Amino acid sequence: MQHVTFISMETVTRATLVEQIYQQVGLSRKESAVLLEDILETVMLALEQGESVKISGFGTFSVRQKGQRCGRNPKTGEEVPILPRSVLVFRPSQLLRAAINHETGDGGEAYGDE
Repeated sequence: MQHVTFISMETVTRATLVEQIYQQVGLSRKESAVLLEDILETVMLALEQGESVKISGFGTFSVRQKGQRCGRNPKTGEEVPILPRSVLVFRPSQLLRAAINHETGDGGEAYGDE
């Protein structure tokens, strides 16, 4: 597996991902953009249908249903109902957690460290 390094960025954008696909895979920029959009569309459709999306070594996206509950208006203290809704949940894999925390289980460096 080839490691991709993002140079000192605060936010990874679609354009950044398209550029990485272009550089790493060798598709044209337009083909890279279409590929990324197809992947994102597949993920969105699966989540809209209530399916989980598991990306090995990265994490799992899923939709959770939150029931109705009672909240309070912070200014007035008045109780207001919070309606039921769906929320997107991301659970990172152990590998991603270790990489973010620069940890490994084998005494070496975490994935992505050089």
